[in-house]
Amino acid sequence: MVDETGNRPDSGGEKPCGIALLPLVLFLALFIGTGAVLSFRGVDMAFYQLSATVAILPAIALSLMMGREKLEKKISIFLYGVGDINIVTMCMIYLLAGGFAAVAKSIGGVDATVNMGLALIPAELVLPGLFLISAFVSTAMGTSMGTIAAIAPIAAGVAEQTGMSSGVLMGAVLGGAMFGDNLSMISDTTIAATRTQGCAMSDKFKMNVRIALPAAVITTGLLLVFGDTGAASSPGDWEFIKVVPYLVILGLAVAGVNVFVVLSTGILLTGAVGLYILPDFTLLNFSQSIYNGFTGMHEILVLSMLVGGLGELIRYHGGLQWLLEKVNSISHSVGRGNKRRSGEFGIASLASLADACTANNTVAIILSGRLAKEIATDNGVDPRRSASLLDIFSCIVQGLVPYAAQVLLAGSVAGISPVEVAANNWYCLILAAMSVVIILTGWPRVRK
Repeated sequence: MVDETGNRPDSGGEKPCGIALLPLVLFLALFIGTGAVLSFRGVDMAFYQLSATVAILPAIALSLMMGREKLEKKISIFLYGVGDINIVTMCMIYLLAGGFAAVAKSIGGVDATVNMGLALIPAELVLPGLFLISAFVSTAMGTSMGTIAAIAPIAAGVAEQTGMSSGVLMGAVLGGAMFGDNLSMISDTTIAATRTQGCAMSDKFKMNVRIALPAAVITTGLLLVFGDTGAASSPGDWEFIKVVPYLVILGLAVAGVNVFVVLSTGILLTGAVGLYILPDFTLLNFSQSIYNGFTGMHEILVLSMLVGGLGELIRYHGGLQWLLEKVNSISHSVGRGNKRRSGEFGIASLASLADACTANNTVAIILSGRLAKEIATDNGVDPRRSASLLDIFSCIVQGLVPYAAQVLLAGSVAGISPVEVAANNWYCLILAAMSVVIILTGWPRVRK
């Protein structure tokens, strides 16, 4: 139970329980199922008709009814999940990202940045350009959330100016952000994967880059050849000083500065530029823009908190442990043939299912890392490959589930459904296909 220090509650003391996953199934059925049915009926904006923050409420109620514990205890467990440090961190990033985007738009910074980009970059290179910039920044910064917060407003502005698909643009930014989050040496996921599997970060990077880089190259090529270029209009006038805040935060991000410092600096610098060049922009306007940015993030902020609480209830009731043991059992039974291949599929499934339940790739790796290590040891999987596969498959699922923080943030900035964003994340889809081939073939070979 949750104690006075706020420590994580222990497991429910029950056996692993597959029934504990029903609330998650109910949530997905309501949210995605309703959108799919309405789309089939030809309803416009089908996935907007039922908010995910409402669709998750029956799932939470169902999870609270499960188990034999008193309701007060289960509510405490739910609230612990809501207040988890990872959830709070994401919510703070949401607020700062919303504030920066709103202030930048109010002073004309978004339009100026987009117009400068359209003036300097051919329309056919916008999509691959956004993907590569996001990949570079996230690799240097070590966080996909910070990357999306910095670059998504520019992509949204490109969509407004050119008529290009917001979903495809945000999918490119999301894919690039997930590339760096998975590969970066300073990413939480890299640290968690290497620590649980017992290998050096440099060794995991060398293994990872040989899988992720080809997927990124293929994605860049597909975005260049098949990506939407829209009806790009002639770029409007732009002032370089309005672009400076974006250049500064990108520079800070590449330098590896903390994401909170990066976004806070962006807000202050953007406000200073507005106060300097716009006669009608006052401190009051500045504060109102920040607040408007905060309120624009309320839906994903609330949903992230609710998902965190639901995930903690599922974990407490034994749902996640049931998944882990099932994967382990299947891995052992299938391993009678090619043990290495069976073990790697087991690790990949483990990471994918854990992330689908928690919607947090770092937490998924931490929760499944010990069992993944056991599977790797039993099946002769090198720790470098097991660490790489843990990180890769948690990254893939994180970039494709519509309730993940990164997908929600990108959708919120663009004002589109997270389902549309996830569906256009070409990189994660290509990485998934390539990773399956990697497991089947055993490439790249590991040198002892």
